Amino acid sequence: MFSNAIKANQLKKSKNNMEKAISKRIKAAETRIFKAVFPNTTNHYDTLFGGTALQLMDEVSFICATRFSRQKVVTVSSDRVDFSKPIPSGTLVELVANVEKVGQSSIVVGVDIFVEEMYSEKRERAVHGTFTMVAVDDHKKPVSVV
Repeated sequence: MFSNAIKANQLKKSKNNMEKAISKRIKAAETRIFKAVFPNTTNHYDTLFGGTALQLMDEVSFICATRFSRQKVVTVSSDRVDFSKPIPSGTLVELVANVEKVGQSSIVVGVDIFVEEMYSEKRERAVHGTFTMVAVDDHKKPVSVV
């Protein structure tokens, strides 16, 4: 009975250490990319193409998930993406990606796009979305990320 209590305590400590390690990896995986919005990336309303925004979001999600897992990852889904503000030509955007959830082989990454005017301090969130990435081996089979 006494050895079962010791084993349970060791298991609890091991789980706490694993959670701390994952938390540290999540924090270290935050990824930020800045881009200038030029006319060749805008539509007839002179705002960033939605498809271009999605491509940039997928790219920063990939980098974030790779930094977290240090493994090959692929995009398996993009969940709801909300475009709340237009992103005009002649502005700067910052994409910020953070790991939101870690599964056995999957990583859910939240991405925000902030738009900044080039010559003022004005900055606001324009887009938010989530992307699910899965770590894969050389045969494209899922592998553990933890």
